[in-house]
Amino acid sequence: MAAPIVADYMIRNVQTVTPDMTVSQVRDKLIHSSFHGFPIVENEYLLGYVSAKELLKHIDRPDAKMREVMGRGTLCAIPSMSTDDATRILFRYGLRNLPVVNDEKKLVGIISNIDIVRSQIEKSRPGKVMSVKNLLEQQNGIRLKISNQEIPINELIPTQKEVYMDELIGRQYEIKRGLNEPLIVIKRRNGYLVVDGHHRIMAAQKLGLATFNAIVLEPNDLNVRLGLEKTAERWGLKTLNDVKIIEGAKHPFMEVTTMLLPQEQANGLNERLIESSDVYHP
Repeated sequence: MAAPIVADYMIRNVQTVTPDMTVSQVRDKLIHSSFHGFPIVENEYLLGYVSAKELLKHIDRPDAKMREVMGRGTLCAIPSMSTDDATRILFRYGLRNLPVVNDEKKLVGIISNIDIVRSQIEKSRPGKVMSVKNLLEQQNGIRLKISNQEIPINELIPTQKEVYMDELIGRQYEIKRGLNEPLIVIKRRNGYLVVDGHHRIMAAQKLGLATFNAIVLEPNDLNVRLGLEKTAERWGLKTLNDVKIIEGAKHPFMEVTTMLLPQEQANGLNERLIESSDVYHP
């Protein structure tokens, strides 16, 4: 499999500022965004990058134009660069974002730490899929074909009877930011049995998505009843609506993640995620 490149993960619709905008205008744009800085662009050409820290240096000159205060040039990537090399640049120079330019030095995208994390998670996915495939084949005496498909959410059959609300909120935030890690499902005659990704798909359903990307394992014999299938039937799980959402307790992941924070601060993390997840624009 070819190594992932920047073009596979960069964001193409980039928020930018122009060199003729004032320090005050850029400050206001930064405050009303979820970003930590902006590429400075003129006629599509990348001139530089302004971060919140750099903007603070000139906060006493609110009417000064970016052209007067900006540093010339910036570190950047090209679409064909490997994500490993982009990771090294971000890490070595302590950057959050790396503008991406074409051969003409025109801005074509931006890649962030979040995009790099997404690429690393997806890189580990094939190994997990093969582990599941081998286990199911050994346990059930079948052969499984692997494909990647967009699956209708209403055709998914859960095999987990409960999920945690705080983890659903976190997953909604991830999906909105582009971390759409594929599900692992098994094709059945009446739908698709979910093997991995219950919080992910429940979050997607709450966001109003109709389909979700999945790695589909298709048995050579659809009549063989699987252990997971029998468990789902025993628990009365037919659709995602049958899965119980636990609101009073924390998912173990969040429990561990916030164990050193005061309770009110830990609760505040979820509240901020809820605010960020209220509206989704696919």
